[in-house]
Amino acid sequence: MAGLIPQAFIDELVSRADIYEVINRRVPLKKAGREYKACCPFHNENTPSFTVSPAKGFYHCFGCGAHGTAISFLMEHDHLSFVEAVEALAAMLGLEVPRDESDRPVKRYDELFELTANVARRWQRQLAAHTPAVDYLKQRGIDGVTAKRFGIGYTTDAWSDVLDRYGTDSAAIERLLAAGLIIRKDNGRHYDRFRDRLMFPIRDARGRTIGFGGRTLGDGEPKYLNSPETVLFHKGRELYGLYEARQALRSIERLVVVEGYMDVVALARHGIDFAVATLGTATTPEHLNRLFRLTDNVDFCFDGDRAGEQAAWRALETALPLVREGRQVRFVFLPDRHDPDSFVNDHGADAFVAALDAGVTLADYLIGELESQVDRDSADGLARLGELARPLIGRMSEGFHREVLLKKLADAVDLPVEKLEKLMKTGRTGEPAGQRKPRPAGIRRASMPRGPSMIRRAIALLLNHPAAGANVDPAKLSELERPGASLLVRLIETVRAEPNITTAGLIEHFRHDEEGRHLGKLAAAELPPGDDFDPGAELAHCLTRLGQTANEDRIEFLIQKQRDGSLDGDGIAELRRLLKGRKAVARTPA
Repeated sequence: MAGLIPQAFIDELVSRADIYEVINRRVPLKKAGREYKACCPFHNENTPSFTVSPAKGFYHCFGCGAHGTAISFLMEHDHLSFVEAVEALAAMLGLEVPRDESDRPVKRYDELFELTANVARRWQRQLAAHTPAVDYLKQRGIDGVTAKRFGIGYTTDAWSDVLDRYGTDSAAIERLLAAGLIIRKDNGRHYDRFRDRLMFPIRDARGRTIGFGGRTLGDGEPKYLNSPETVLFHKGRELYGLYEARQALRSIERLVVVEGYMDVVALARHGIDFAVATLGTATTPEHLNRLFRLTDNVDFCFDGDRAGEQAAWRALETALPLVREGRQVRFVFLPDRHDPDSFVNDHGADAFVAALDAGVTLADYLIGELESQVDRDSADGLARLGELARPLIGRMSEGFHREVLLKKLADAVDLPVEKLEKLMKTGRTGEPAGQRKPRPAGIRRASMPRGPSMIRRAIALLLNHPAAGANVDPAKLSELERPGASLLVRLIETVRAEPNITTAGLIEHFRHDEEGRHLGKLAAAELPPGDDFDPGAELAHCLTRLGQTANEDRIEFLIQKQRDGSLDGDGIAELRRLLKGRKAVARTPA
């Protein structure tokens, strides 16, 4: 059904849904105070660490870090897309999912999808008529059936083929720009983005063309050219070939991530239908989350060169927080001067699958790569190995994978696991216990860090206690230019507009927001329990301190302008006012 699901319906859905009922149907829960517990369904454990809070509409596993709302749980546990999870949850409540057919952006999206589909078909027809492009595909081992399956096309070397065909008026030109198919020059004129290239349509989960990748037939630069970020296409979320893999396979036992379109197509030509490619970007957490919804086994297979090694290491760093029981990540390095395309053409599908099966586990790859950077024959080298590994292991959730990695590292540095784990934690706490000052009586307040850490603290408070933000004024943050400040302001504005919104409602409200993607982790933050903890006072204190930080930033800016001799009379007056305010704050008793 066409049309977007209104955000208001999603907010209402998560507020009405009983997360206990949703999860208990799939995972038996036991009462534990005001919450419920179970052994986590996302990793193997004997002691329950999976907690469900009906009041917040939120679940969190203290073992592997899994967390989210009823919608998130259905996506992860039942392997559903976001829309499918919303529809399933609505069905449980006997609700019909509305679609906003009148919304202009929805109509615009439909028009853009129609445009990209028409352009893709045009380029497919042009491929059939262009002998050099057909010959090139044949030389690369790609037959007509495979080319048709992936919708491969060809665009001519004309500067305005698409523009002339589909840009018949100003509105049509704007659609071409919105879809990333043309480029506007400084003089206001336009030209086609893709020229004289093999064209690979990039499809979403529903098979709609959301963007394109183009490859030169010769040695032109750039060899690969992707669509830019558009309202349809976000390269950090999409994976080339994922739609085709889901169409080809009833059950996906494994997925292999490769670097390029030709790798995916060549592997499919040899019957390997479980390959996908990132789109001109490093592997992101969103990529991995999409993969893990479909399978527990993900292999990374990159080119056998330095660039491939660097891509693999970045993938490992991204995977560390997402690896938990049941999930397996392997790294496959092909012989030098080989990529998956050339390897499968030279050695066949069986040899490629054998290479995947012989891949290196995440733990072995991490330890082996770090060992190559130190002198293992010296005490300093072993100490350096531990220091290199410390921040990486720190990214992992508690669980089996982390224990295995610790054991391998302990063997590598020749230390007992218990001793190594103790050393890993050294320096993570603040002052030694004997030097800590006693906490004053009254409302308990955690130590308040400055800058981004305090912003994270305020966001965590707001997520865990939305009502705390109903009466606070975010005006203090208007001048604060720090990461997360704008998100905090928008969260407060949302709570003020919807005073009854829950933790789950806030998370779902910002699910598709670029800044709000990681709110679930902050919602799982452990805050001081007890009756003497006042989240409203704590949040107000955060905002006051952040307002002071904004003032300090402004003072530094104005002082620098004064030093440069570019501060005018109004600026001098503002600086004096801010400095006077700073002195007043300093005189105020803590």
